[in-house]
This record gives sequence, structure tokens and C-alpha cells, in this order.
Amino acid sequence: MPILTKDEAQALLKKILSYSKADEAEASISGSDGGNIRYARNSVSTSGFISQTNIVISSAFGKKLGIVTLNEFDDASIAKAVRQSEDLARLAPENPEYMPFLGPQTYGPEAKTYVEATAAITPKQRTDMVAQSLQVSKDNKLTAAGFVQNSAGYSARLNSKGLFTYNTYTNVNFSVTLRTADSTGSGYMAKDFNDVAKMNALSASQIAAQKATKSVAAKAIEPGKYTVILEPAAGIVLLENLWGSLDARSADEGRSFLSAPGGKTKMGEKLVDERINIYSDPSNIELPTANYNGEGLPLVKTNWIEKGVVKNMYYSRYWAQKKGVKPVPYPNGFIMDGGTASLEELIKGTAKGILVTRLWYIRSVDPQTLLYTGLTRDGTFYIENGQIKFPIKNFRFNESPVIMLNNLETLGKPERTVSGESGASAMIPPMKINEFTFTSLSDAV
Repeated sequence: MPILTKDEAQALLKKILSYSKADEAEASISGSDGGNIRYARNSVSTSGFISQTNIVISSAFGKKLGIVTLNEFDDASIAKAVRQSEDLARLAPENPEYMPFLGPQTYGPEAKTYVEATAAITPKQRTDMVAQSLQVSKDNKLTAAGFVQNSAGYSARLNSKGLFTYNTYTNVNFSVTLRTADSTGSGYMAKDFNDVAKMNALSASQIAAQKATKSVAAKAIEPGKYTVILEPAAGIVLLENLWGSLDARSADEGRSFLSAPGGKTKMGEKLVDERINIYSDPSNIELPTANYNGEGLPLVKTNWIEKGVVKNMYYSRYWAQKKGVKPVPYPNGFIMDGGTASLEELIKGTAKGILVTRLWYIRSVDPQTLLYTGLTRDGTFYIENGQIKFPIKNFRFNESPVIMLNNLETLGKPERTVSGESGASAMIPPMKINEFTFTSLSDAV
């Protein structure tokens, strides 16, 4: 499927809207090409190529909205879909929170979300990545399971008020789990980038192999509160629940950790350690994203938590109108500042502690304190006098990212990582945290 240029996409969207008789109408089109290889038990199990395109047509009469999706581009199919969306809108109940479509917006500079070399990835390149990973597995007498996928695509939208957006993107993702023959040791690594030149499947597999071989014969130690070093792959699954909860409506309605007595919120309050800065920036070269959100609102660099203080919360257009403020859109990526220390330097500076390489199966315990539970896995290690002494059995934990970031000891150098829970990417540092709460042992590997 060829990626439509901006002019081609706009021309097609104008044609779609020309069929509309609704009070308001919007059409969007998106498409992508992507290849993948899945492997398990040290051999390839599946490979494939996916090409997809779809059109979404939204029609509104007053506060009634109808939406139709199709993947046919001939005039008759498009005209029929427009009529169907209008029929659905007439039948729909009024939405009391309906917001009229946006008019034209002013967007900042476009980030480099599309890299030609990534769009041109060949089946051989994917195969070579897998071959490197499998060789690492065989050389270390391990069993590998992993997934490689790449994609290139575009999205565009146009509405009857003149709003037009267009973006192209590329992505390459690699993840691997390596286990020992007796399944008592396991290691995991995952990486994703817009630019394939930054992807090193061999290095990622080697790191996973080291974790797997070193995690054999794990010892059980007592649950309790420990100093921990969270690798970025572990830290992200707690942090994403923090920034994912910075919602103004939930806070105003008393349903959030940001709610305060008397219908107030904690906006402007110091919430975590003053060294914590969390922001979003669509033009960041390591984490570039589109410069608009799903509604078409412009995305700009925004500080969410600055020096530990809550600086912004997300406001949907509806809630912003209700509260008489400007909308603050949810961004497409998050960045957390850190220090200059490497993971190895954090370990070296630890008298006693635990290295956590991955957290998984995260579940909410208390939304109003952001308390979560989950498990360690794929390599957990005891640190003493600045050295990894031995692997330990996995734990169940109960921890809040708010409490965690108030117990901060040291931040390392930020790196791009991907969540094993949601698949979202972020730039975060490894973190040394005091008083991290482990509640029980786990048989997970």
C-alpha cells in the first residue's frame, strides 16, 4: 500500500466530505504496511506482512453523531458510507457532552516521525535480526521466544470546518525472552525506535541472555521493604500509571489521587521529590511524535510535573469548556529527566538492595492513592557492597508511583524504553528507590 502524500490525502478527504449533508462532518484516513517474524523454542513460528487502510466518516446533526468505517475507496462505497453515517446520526440519542468539530489549528514544527530506512526494511533485515537473536540463544544453551515487527504508515483528517491534519510515521520493535533449559532462569529485553539504525537486536539478546544465565538457582529472601534499582523496563509500568492519571475531570470529581477535600485538586502542590521533572515534547529527537492529538488539538512541549510540583492536568474539550479553561490535550509520549549515572554505576553505589529488571501483571489496588500490585520477573538480583551477589526468587509488590518517587535516592541516565504492559514508549531513567514494598514471594520466573 503506497503512503498517500499530504496532497493526495487531502484530495481524497475533500471528495468524501463533498457527499455530506450533515450539520457537521469529518473524514479520516489511515494506512500502514508492516512486516513481522515471531519465533519460539529457538525456531521461527510465523512470519507475515500486513497492509491495511481504512476510512472513518463521522456525521453530526446537532448533538447526534453517527460513525461508519470502511476500507473501500470507490465513489459508490464512499457515498453509501456517508449516507449510513448520517442515518445513524439521525437515529442516535443526543450526547450531552458532544463537542462541535474543531476549526483550523496552528501546529508547531513537524518532528521526524518517519524514517525512510525504517520504511524500507526488508524481510532479510527482519530475518537477520532473528538469526542474531537465535545464535545468542544457542551459544548460551538457552531457549528463545521473541517478536520483530516494523511498520510505516500515515494518517490524515479533514472536517467540514476546515481542520486538516496529516502525519507519517515509522516504527521498529524487537522483544525477546530467553530461558534456561530447565526454565529456572529467564531474561527479557524490548526495544522500539522510529529509526531502525538505532535498533540492535544482537545487543538486546545478549543482555537478555546474561540475565537468564545469571538468574539460575535463585534464593528466597524475606519479603519486606528494600532499596531497589528499577531498570527502565521495570519503572515504566508504574510511571505510566502516574502520568496516565493526571486527568482534571477525575480530580475535580473526587475520583483521583489528585483530588483534594472540598472539591479542590492538588494542582500546584508538591507531589513527589523535587528532582522529578516529567514533560512531553513532540519534537524530542529520541521520542518524536505527531504534533496533534486525536481530536486535532495542537501538541506542544508541556511540563506535567516540574521539580516535584503538579503543573498541568489533562482537560478534554468538554471538561475545559465546563470549567472555563483552555483544553490541555493528552500527549503522545512522556519524558522524565534523570541524571548522568549508568545502571552499572547505580549498582556500584548500592550497599544493599535489589535489582529489578522487569515488572509485570500490574493491577490497581486503590486509584485514589495510585497503589498498584504486580510481580517481578525475568531476572531479580540481590546487591551487596556494590556488586550483584546472587539471583533471588521473585516477589509480589504493593507500591504507589507517588510514594516511590518520594522515596527516590538516585536517578540514572534516561533512555527510550517500551512498556511490557501497554506497549507505550517513553524516555525514563533507571531509578534507585528506598523502602520499596515487597509483600510476598512468587514462583514466577
